[in-house]
Amino acid sequence: MKLNHNETQQHGDTHHKHLILGAGFVGLGMAQALKEAGIPYDQIDASDEIGGNWYHGVYETAHIISSRNITQFENFPMPAHYPDFPSAKNILDYLHNFADHFDLRPQIELNRKVTYIRPMENNFWEVTFANGEQRVYKGVLLCNGHHWCKRFPEFEGSFNGDIIHSKDYKRPEELKGKRVLVIGSGNSGCDVAAESARVGAKCVMSMRQSPWFIPKSFAGVPVVDLIKWWMPEWLQRLMVYGIIRLTFGTHQSYGLPEPQYRLFDRHPTLNNEVPYYIKHGRITPKPAVRRLDGWAVEFEDGTREEFDLIVCATGFHLAYPFLPPELQRIDGSVVKCYGQVFLEDYKGLYYIGWGQVRGGVGSLISAFAPLFVRYLQLQDKINVPIGLILKELGQKLPKTHLFDPHQIFIELKLNKVFFDFVTRKADRIDAKYPQFSNEPLSPLSSVKETQDTPLTQEAVLTPST
Repeated sequence: MKLNHNETQQHGDTHHKHLILGAGFVGLGMAQALKEAGIPYDQIDASDEIGGNWYHGVYETAHIISSRNITQFENFPMPAHYPDFPSAKNILDYLHNFADHFDLRPQIELNRKVTYIRPMENNFWEVTFANGEQRVYKGVLLCNGHHWCKRFPEFEGSFNGDIIHSKDYKRPEELKGKRVLVIGSGNSGCDVAAESARVGAKCVMSMRQSPWFIPKSFAGVPVVDLIKWWMPEWLQRLMVYGIIRLTFGTHQSYGLPEPQYRLFDRHPTLNNEVPYYIKHGRITPKPAVRRLDGWAVEFEDGTREEFDLIVCATGFHLAYPFLPPELQRIDGSVVKCYGQVFLEDYKGLYYIGWGQVRGGVGSLISAFAPLFVRYLQLQDKINVPIGLILKELGQKLPKTHLFDPHQIFIELKLNKVFFDFVTRKADRIDAKYPQFSNEPLSPLSSVKETQDTPLTQEAVLTPST
């Protein structure tokens, strides 16, 4: 069911429902869990189709870096004919089949952009849409993803050619015959650089520091499948470091400096092709950009190269532009919430899927969603926010957006085992705050212009050229 801004579906009373914001991998997984538990919900997406980043944000030649086994939902395996590293089209088809299999589409509204979400009286949440419609919900699940608000570097000087973000790149024809500079050494940057090495006139990769290039497979097995749930992180790191040395050797053999961080301290780069093309002279590594000068780019080592196109594979901002300032709990790439989801001072607003996990999202959502449902059911029985319960039980706020999936699986299992204990503690903590209520915030019409203007890529994130 597709709706545009001129079409308004009659929903009646939504006070008893939750709203799921986003219909990508995370949003669909959460919708299936809520539906299975019999929890009423609506689901919306700003795009004209489901799939999230796999629909609107990836290039045609993209493949997942995690394996099929850990990316799929546990209750809906990917087709057996899919390769170990499915393509973007494979993943999008899979998400469509998932939505159809669990009959999720009747609850999904497309072309539905949210402009403002605020807490109102009696612990309800008012949601304002771009077409002016407003609805009131019991709670809101923020599953809008983190691969949409583009981060650009700031450049000194100007460039005569085109500057795009890696999210804007779609197909190899855009690189054919061009002199391409790729800024960034993450997974997207490596993919674009490898494509440029194949079809472009030349390719240079600008890297502030060398990454650890992890091969996607070792001895015919996806590396992520070699890491088992029982392995502590130090053992995972030691094993992967050994695989890197056996596969690629040292950074010095590619003319690259040694990385200045430990494995897993940054989001891992799984790529076999960039080292291969460096050895073939099709990719030239360079340090950071110093300045732009017409068709030329000057690097920090003093060298200059001329280019037709600059691709900024420089990541994304974590952003919730529809939330009032009081609920902007973002510190860099981290959302300051307990259990990576819950606030201590507001109930009914849930930040889901903002972290960067080493591994596939499907298996993680399959493990997390049932526990989240139990917390939603617990929230119905107590007055205080779940985040406050977790805080008083000793949980700490996250300090990083990078998570070891195996550690998360262990924590989720422990949560399941000790959930009855948490419930008993919740009743005692709840009794300490009998007067708790969400603090209502101003409606959209009362918010100052500087506060209610959504964060936009055009207005805020345009590169200096």
